[in-house]
Amino acid sequence: MAAAGAVQVLPASPNWYSSRCSDASSDGRLFGFAARHRVCLLEIGGAAPAFYGELIGHTERISGFAFCHCPGQSSLCATSSDDGSVKIWDTEALAPVVEHSRHQNAISALHWSPLVKDLIVSGDEKGVIVCYWYNRSDSQQFFPEPRTVFCLTCSPHHENLVAIGYRDGMVVIIDISRKREVLHRLRGHDDEIHCLAWCPVPGEERLSAWQDELPVVPSEEGEVPNGELTPDTTTKKGCYLASGSKDQTIRIWSCSRGRSVMTLKLPPTKRRGGAVDPTVKERIWLTVHWPPGHPTEIVSSCFGGELLLWDLTQSGKRKWTLLGSSEGQNHSRIVFNLSSVKHQDKELLFSISMDRDVKCWDLSTLECIWTMPSLGGFVYSLAFSPVDTGCLAIGVGDSMIRVWNTLSMNNIYDVKTFWQSIKSKVTALSWHPTKEGCLAFGTDDGKVGIFDTFSGSAKNKPPQISSTYHKKTVYTLAWGPPTPPLSPGGEGEQPSVTLYSCAGEGIVFQHNPWKLNGEANDINKVIRDTNSIKHKLPARTEISWKPDGKLLALGNEDGSIEIFQAPNLKLLCTIQQHHKLINAIRWHHEHGSQPELSYLIASGSINATIYVHNLKSVIESTSEGPLIIAEPFRTLAGHTAKITSLSWSPHHEGRLVSACYDGTAQVWDVMKEEPLCNYRGHQGRLLSVQWSPVDPDSVYTGADDFSVHKWHISKQEHTRPPQGKKSIELEKKRSMQPKVKAKKKKKPIGRSPCKQDPSDAMNGDESAKEMLPEENGVSDHEGEKEAQEAELPDKVSTTVSKDTSSSAYDYSSLSLPKPFVTQKAIPVKKDPPKEKATPDASLKKRKPRSILPFSTFLDHRSKDEMHQDCLRLATCLKTKDHNEDMSPDLKDRIHLGLFTDRASLHKMIDVEGKHHLENGHPDLFQQLMLWKGDMKGVLQAAAERGELTDQLVAISPMVGYQAWVWTVEAFAKQLCFQEQYVKAASHLLSIHKVYEAIDLLQVNQFYREAIVIAKARLRPEDPILKDLYMSWAAVLEKDGHYAMAAKCYLGASSPYDAVKVLAKKGDVASLKTAAELALISGEEELSANLSFRCAQDLLLSRNWVGAQEVLQQHKTLFGQRLVFCLNELLCKCLSERNPCNRKSPVPPCYHSWELNREASFLDMVIEVWQNVLGMDTTEQATCAWEQLHTVEHPPSTSNTHPKQVLFHISHDLSLAALSYRSATWHEAVKNILGAVTRSYDAGNFTLMQEICRIILPEGCDNLRQKLDSTHPQSMDACRSLEGFVAYGLLYDLWWNPPKDSLGLQKAGLDPVLCPSEQTGLEKSCVSDQSSSEETPDQSAVEMDETCCHTAEVQTSETENDARTTSVDLVDRQSELNGCKVLLVEEIAALQNTQRDIAEVQQILADMIRQHQQERNNLQENTTGSTQESNLQQSSESESDKPHSDSNQLNGKDEVKQPITLPELTKQLLKAQEKLAQFPDNLKIFPFPDVLECCLVLLHTGSLCPPKLCEQALDLLRKHGSAGAYRKGGRRFLT
Repeated sequence: MAAAGAVQVLPASPNWYSSRCSDASSDGRLFGFAARHRVCLLEIGGAAPAFYGELIGHTERISGFAFCHCPGQSSLCATSSDDGSVKIWDTEALAPVVEHSRHQNAISALHWSPLVKDLIVSGDEKGVIVCYWYNRSDSQQFFPEPRTVFCLTCSPHHENLVAIGYRDGMVVIIDISRKREVLHRLRGHDDEIHCLAWCPVPGEERLSAWQDELPVVPSEEGEVPNGELTPDTTTKKGCYLASGSKDQTIRIWSCSRGRSVMTLKLPPTKRRGGAVDPTVKERIWLTVHWPPGHPTEIVSSCFGGELLLWDLTQSGKRKWTLLGSSEGQNHSRIVFNLSSVKHQDKELLFSISMDRDVKCWDLSTLECIWTMPSLGGFVYSLAFSPVDTGCLAIGVGDSMIRVWNTLSMNNIYDVKTFWQSIKSKVTALSWHPTKEGCLAFGTDDGKVGIFDTFSGSAKNKPPQISSTYHKKTVYTLAWGPPTPPLSPGGEGEQPSVTLYSCAGEGIVFQHNPWKLNGEANDINKVIRDTNSIKHKLPARTEISWKPDGKLLALGNEDGSIEIFQAPNLKLLCTIQQHHKLINAIRWHHEHGSQPELSYLIASGSINATIYVHNLKSVIESTSEGPLIIAEPFRTLAGHTAKITSLSWSPHHEGRLVSACYDGTAQVWDVMKEEPLCNYRGHQGRLLSVQWSPVDPDSVYTGADDFSVHKWHISKQEHTRPPQGKKSIELEKKRSMQPKVKAKKKKKPIGRSPCKQDPSDAMNGDESAKEMLPEENGVSDHEGEKEAQEAELPDKVSTTVSKDTSSSAYDYSSLSLPKPFVTQKAIPVKKDPPKEKATPDASLKKRKPRSILPFSTFLDHRSKDEMHQDCLRLATCLKTKDHNEDMSPDLKDRIHLGLFTDRASLHKMIDVEGKHHLENGHPDLFQQLMLWKGDMKGVLQAAAERGELTDQLVAISPMVGYQAWVWTVEAFAKQLCFQEQYVKAASHLLSIHKVYEAIDLLQVNQFYREAIVIAKARLRPEDPILKDLYMSWAAVLEKDGHYAMAAKCYLGASSPYDAVKVLAKKGDVASLKTAAELALISGEEELSANLSFRCAQDLLLSRNWVGAQEVLQQHKTLFGQRLVFCLNELLCKCLSERNPCNRKSPVPPCYHSWELNREASFLDMVIEVWQNVLGMDTTEQATCAWEQLHTVEHPPSTSNTHPKQVLFHISHDLSLAALSYRSATWHEAVKNILGAVTRSYDAGNFTLMQEICRIILPEGCDNLRQKLDSTHPQSMDACRSLEGFVAYGLLYDLWWNPPKDSLGLQKAGLDPVLCPSEQTGLEKSCVSDQSSSEETPDQSAVEMDETCCHTAEVQTSETENDARTTSVDLVDRQSELNGCKVLLVEEIAALQNTQRDIAEVQQILADMIRQHQQERNNLQENTTGSTQESNLQQSSESESDKPHSDSNQLNGKDEVKQPITLPELTKQLLKAQEKLAQFPDNLKIFPFPDVLECCLVLLHTGSLCPPKLCEQALDLLRKHGSAGAYRKGGRRFLT
């Protein structure tokens, strides 16, 4: 290993919680320890250790390591790993020799037999022991106990004996040459066995000094209490075995007697300083070492990292001596392994500890000879102090900073550690340029701080922390001159240099080192102001100040580098060279012979190429705006992955070293663009590099293999980075890094023993910070800046989420008492259903179950057994006088604990408890633990298994306040899993977690309960109350519980929402309530709106009384009250005139007003208005007219609901009545005409007739006289009105002819009612039928008030007959003469033109529709050239088709020529011009169809005066060209 010999290394930390993962070779040359999935080997020959090499091959963490101590084989060693394999290595070649994977479970202990040179013994978590003889590749398995193996040691005196220590405190000695392998079961410890050590000298007689104190029982014929005698002399002679346990005792066991002969209790030593967070409750690890040649001395670890040397010959109080007399020699955290070796004349002892130090002690002086620091995480940052030469700061992922004095003469590993206030990985470091010992650091959680590393008491002095945190990982720190708003030059109150930090969110902060508690400045603000930048600035990823402080380089996420001039940060130029995120920028130093080199700037990015730019010309240029540089001065190509760090040589000119993800560091001659040397010693990706400030040949690199290497350029064999194949090997090397195991990673910090499985033994349960990087070897290096951003929060969240969800959360104060581990519900796992079984019901009838059934049963055995019990008990009580623990002597007679000491009783209780759990009675187990006073353990175990009960929670305060609070929280969680949310909330309230309780209920939609709690326990103005009401209201509204939702809105002081939600249902009762609610809340307009809606609904159910009650609350609805009143009177009138035979399902609810039947309808209405509604004054009438006049109803169609039509008619008539009262006759005429035409448009002809009869019983003459004849519009309206009155009369005369002409009419009915003609008559029939079909349930209601025409036609014939007889023929003729007003030629012409326009428009619409259809078909059926011809055909056929329709329409047989589009357009224009020539007064008001009236007149036959007939025929000839009229008039015109 020549190359390695030249390398100085700070290695990865030794693994924690392993009984043997370090060892020294028997020739005293090497010391090795397992670090993650590798073994680090140190040469220990000289005054200081030297890095020898690494054993690489395992893929997961190594759990055991041991050298072969047989003569001649000192270079061989063995390892066991979590990957399931045991490997044997040759340290000369640093290569594996052989391996086996006989274990099915995780291996937890390993030892190389000191007597059999090819035997390796290993044990696993399930208790299987494998003996492997590698020379003959043979193996044998033993299974002495079904328990977890914690440690094992082969005897140095008897090749077949192996001692095994288990997790529950049992120690077993087995003989691997025998079938029934167990020789002794040594009981005494009651917690994990951490280490076993055989006495280096065989035999037991030479330690006779102890015998006085031994509680010797005269044995009969040398009986061995714990096993059978063996004829073997060595065993007879016996040998001592020492064991160290978590129960804080060391026991010395006699193998011939099979029992403990001495117990050493750890003394409470005074802790000495040490890097430990006082809030973390530290585990104890008790390792023991029996040094060769010292049969009466044992070395052991102690509580806080001290090492003790016990002198076993001292009688009375056991004597112990502390190793390391002077301050700081001891470890500061628990020690895991001890091993010793003779080297020349010294006896050396090696220790590894949780404080990550490896120490070497001289056993003769008990002083520490050297300390080798190690690293527990990725090496993110390296920085040499510019003031204290050779002082190297190292930023590590284990949340600690190391400061290494690399020039120390007496100690080459002179390293100080700084950890205070750092809670996360240290990702960036920077030394102050002038102030000694001032070190700035940045962390993964965005914190920036400054340590004083120089002061004597630095060990305990916490850093200053900036009050401004970054949101993400800090990438880089740099000291530079102040920029605004700080003033430059350091005058007065301002510092001469300030600290700049750049982090993952892309922001650079300037921190004032004198006022770190003040707010830091974002320098982007200054950059924006100085350079008047409006656009978004790129995310910053790297900062670098030119050493003279005049220029600042900023690297960006987009790959650009911007150069700014201090102090105002004017942008000089942008380097557009890289196109990926910038990782490193470095300026060349200033102290060379060529000053122009100081303008060189080297940069590296996620791309593998390094570019060097010369900025001399740019800086000296006088151009106004910033320049863009796109050409590099030099290009350094060769790396195959991202560049992470750069460093210029301070000793040369233009020499650069780069660190890269390809796993190598490369030295370049920049001016020649030439690679000089490549270092490949790391086992991972490089993250940081620094050129030694004192040795031109030395470079320091840090990597994600947890190590720092110092190597010499001149001693490297490679000159350029690896290409191709080598990179693949690196990938393979990387893939062998340990996989992240979620199970282990997520262990909570203060894990209690019930959670420990053997993985503990390997996997330090230190806080998550140390574990994150250790187990994340695989995850991409966070120094890669973008990955870091994605990855870090992830990691943090896993730890945090575990902390909150795990059942053991925040339980540092509540770790379980030791004995509990013994019965950690193994049966529960084995047999969970038993717990759930419910035998209680049947048991109640029997006597209650015994709480101590096992010992009761043992006390009811045969008489012989009982006698044996008495003898055993007497023996035990006798030994009690000698002050020894008697529980081992009771052996399996556990029930005798009732009569001996407390320890035995505890054993008995534990066994009873175990039986209860196995039989599914956790309640009895809990009761027993309560008696024992061991409630903590019960609570925690029950919480883990989800078996907390009310009773347990009630008892929990006896453990302490914190335990009670924790138990209640755990119970609440458990109840939530069982969906008992209300009960869970009540428990949370008991520990004053009001908001949590409310939130729990709200999330699970127990709003009512949540509101009760909130109202009872919180301030009335607390916003959560309103939030609850609003959330509940939203849910209720969604489910359709509107009234309840309204109450919620009112509770939330939101009456408007309450009104809205009440009105949502839209039924009468809801609308009425909503309107009243709106009124109370002061929402006048909304209330009026809802009242009107409610009244309209009441109208539909014909409840006029209710409607008036609703409306009378609002003044603004006075006009509507008049309308409703008129509507009621109109409906009354209509139903009296046309009584309907059918019973209506809803009887109408009329007012019992006194009506003046003598007066006209309008007079009667006005009288009711005045007497009942109080419309006395003209102002009131005007006000009402104003209210109604603004309301516009849409025109009616045949689809409008009849009741709606009637209501709209009532509205028109109300306006007419108001105008009539004030004698504004022209308005009255228009409103009456509106009412009539509305019924005509709705297609309800009968209704139109009835309204004419009710409103104008005498006809229109009276009205015409009152009109102002100079007012043309009112005269036109009157003419229209007369037309409609006459139209109604005309049909009346035709439908009710004299008896003799009835047959004739019936014969003539058919041709008129041809389907294509929409006469008023036909409209009426059709619409009434259809409406009664569509809404059958309403039809009955409508019959009596709307007097459907169909009903009349069907039912009234007999009455009509009677009416006919009474009418005189002469009267009829004079009445028909009155219909002369209908035959207006102008109007006939106008209507004909309108028909023409409609017809042309129809044809056009048909053409367009057909064209569209054919085009669609075309697209579906054809492609390519055929399309065009089809298009032509379609245009021809398309003009063909619609016309064929019109042929049918016209009833013609001959085929017309197809009309083309231009012709149609021409026709349309012509018709529209013709239409424009008609005077406007004709177009304003509607008029009945003149041609239809002509046909009806002609149909009345002999009744029609000849003059009228002539006129009608004349009009038909002139204007009856349309198909329907031509067909209808054919018989009259031929």
